[in-house]
Amino acid sequence: MIQRPRGTRDFLPDEMERRRHFEGILRSTARTFGFREVATPMFEESELFVLRSGPNVLKELYNFRDKGDREIALRPEMTAPVVRMFVNGMSNDPKPIKVFYFGQCFRYERPQSGRYREFFQFGAEIIGNAGAATDAEAIALAASMIKALGLKDYRIRIGHIGVLRQRLADAGVPADRTAEVLQKLDKKLYDEARPLMEGMGVAQVDIDDVFALTETVGDVSVLERVPGSAGDYLRELISLLDVMGVRDVEVDLGVVRGLDYYTGMVFEAEAPALGAEKQICGGGSYTLSELFGGEKVFSTGFAIGFDRILLAMEKEGIGYGNEGIDAYVIPVTDDVRPQASGIAASLRAAGVSTDMDIMGRKMQKALKYASGAGARTAVIVGAKELEKGCVVLRDMSTGEQREVPVSDVVSAFI
Repeated sequence: MIQRPRGTRDFLPDEMERRRHFEGILRSTARTFGFREVATPMFEESELFVLRSGPNVLKELYNFRDKGDREIALRPEMTAPVVRMFVNGMSNDPKPIKVFYFGQCFRYERPQSGRYREFFQFGAEIIGNAGAATDAEAIALAASMIKALGLKDYRIRIGHIGVLRQRLADAGVPADRTAEVLQKLDKKLYDEARPLMEGMGVAQVDIDDVFALTETVGDVSVLERVPGSAGDYLRELISLLDVMGVRDVEVDLGVVRGLDYYTGMVFEAEAPALGAEKQICGGGSYTLSELFGGEKVFSTGFAIGFDRILLAMEKEGIGYGNEGIDAYVIPVTDDVRPQASGIAASLRAAGVSTDMDIMGRKMQKALKYASGAGARTAVIVGAKELEKGCVVLRDMSTGEQREVPVSDVVSAFI
């Protein structure tokens, strides 16, 4: 028996319906903020992701040479493809450009709880404007999406990458090695960051101060420890979020995001129920378009790990009741099947979700199947009733039955 590839999943009908339901909530929420949906190819030139994340990203990519000898990769994330799309076809559009997207991404890594080789991202980008209002809009959308899904136990942590970048520069970390250090600090790998910084000639007192900065966490009062424009900016941002109804956010200067293209505000949302792998959303302000041949444009965006947030919802007991179908048509005998098919077609044409027994089951088995399919009403088509121009409608929840003229069947559902 051929099995699915490691790190992937099959979604059966009930699970697929659940996922589409919650996808719909995210899409609807994004539209209420004035965002419009876009889609990009599932594969891109590998160079796109190397330019974004550096050559080490190749270790994580599903990349290959196609029949034209081009180096191609399945996308590991969706921000770079969206910015590439902007450079290719939207750079002259009025700013800001507000877009959202949903799709599959691929990374070759060890599968574990909430982490797969094929996974799904829902994200949004605001392209063309830098400022606290833009950052507040992005964070408010992310918070609204999480709230709309019904998740209760989560927290949003906001930082500013400029604070750490400046402190590292002051400590003597060379500019071309800053990203290397930030990646260690992002994962709190202090045991690896210390010898790395020592090798760059950074003094122990400065290393300790950098580590202490990454542990600066609390409410807006901790910004007293942040001098200059970054502290003022975060105060303005948090004030805007407060009037937008996004409160109880946490200032955390240890939010690094570990990617070199972030320029200012960075944020993450986590669900403690997930344990160590608790991040469900992350983003910040960045510039990328100049790497892909466009002019430098400031943007703010984020991505929600759809699989992880669904897992967090499961752990909180947030369920979903499958929609089922409106009608299940049961021909009592094969000789009335043409009339039953016609009734089913009329219901479907009127927008009534309808299934029909095509297996020739006996009545009790057909009703049992209808119940398992979540049908709200069974339409029983029998020869005796048809002689009177009627069919029987059975309420599947109560078992009550009534005869209805064939001409009135559709109106009985509308």
